[in-house]
Amino acid sequence: MTKKSKFTRLGLGLAVPGVLFTAGCESEQASAASGGPAGYPYRIVTTVGMVADVARELAGPRADVTGIIGEGVDPHLYKPTSTDVKRLQSADVVFYNGLRLEGKMGDVLVSVARRGRPVFAVTETIAEQGDYVIVDSESHHDPHVWMDVRGWMKGVEVIERALSQFDPDNAGEYSDRADAYLEQLEKLDDYARRSLASIPEGQRVLVTAHDAFGYMARAYGIEVRGIQGLSTESEAGVRDIEELVAFLVERKIPAVFVESSVSHRNVRALIEGARAKDHDLVIGGELFSDAMGKAGSYEGTYIGMIDHNVTTITRALGGEAPERGLNGKLSH
Repeated sequence: MTKKSKFTRLGLGLAVPGVLFTAGCESEQASAASGGPAGYPYRIVTTVGMVADVARELAGPRADVTGIIGEGVDPHLYKPTSTDVKRLQSADVVFYNGLRLEGKMGDVLVSVARRGRPVFAVTETIAEQGDYVIVDSESHHDPHVWMDVRGWMKGVEVIERALSQFDPDNAGEYSDRADAYLEQLEKLDDYARRSLASIPEGQRVLVTAHDAFGYMARAYGIEVRGIQGLSTESEAGVRDIEELVAFLVERKIPAVFVESSVSHRNVRALIEGARAKDHDLVIGGELFSDAMGKAGSYEGTYIGMIDHNVTTITRALGGEAPERGLNGKLSH
């Protein structure tokens, strides 16, 4: 991993990619002057679990990592508690996803940065690429970058650079950990590509509760339809359901999917609508979209989350994938 690029503090591009909020310069200078954190383990606080998992992988024993938004919780709608605010304010380093995923936490993140804490969005590099970021018809930016493994690898690099800047004495350790983790992600990306490509072309359609799988669709050549928009704050109307039912019946799609952090109500409406038209449509499984699986489980890691999603989608839509996934660790 290159160390030549100049480290840049990412601000809180909470509105749109490329709009950065810069703060915390005094804290950064103090950290550099002292040669690292005051002691070990130092404290890292993150928003969503996918970010927390990468931070744990890279920081190792050097830091304690706390994720605020847990399993089965929708980050689009999450409102930080007073405990969350205290954790963020007392953190040595803060990581969040960005691209407005944590919309209701925006003011808190800005406040923490203004207090001189190092605050970083893991989508920094992606936002700078411009063309990579998916934008819907209402100019909303899609924050679900982790669904494309190669895209998420850019986030790993941001975290590695941030930790190396904060704790330069251990930069080599963070780099080595990042390299090892990126090797695992290379294998995961290859597995996703091969597995999803094995689905018969006519059935390579993923229908879920909300539009969280656009990056997966683009990266791995599948068609995606979400009942709701990019954020679960949007609502699906009767006409949306009816149009999607007609699409499923016409294409003879065998399965649709629910999400662990989103209500199943709209997906069940699809099944009932298809049944009324004599099309046998089933729930192909529960996918992890905005949150990972149970803490301490394989599915509670980023790799396990994507392995589960890819394996579940592939098998439900007629493709070929081992029942227990890439690493033989899936619980079901």
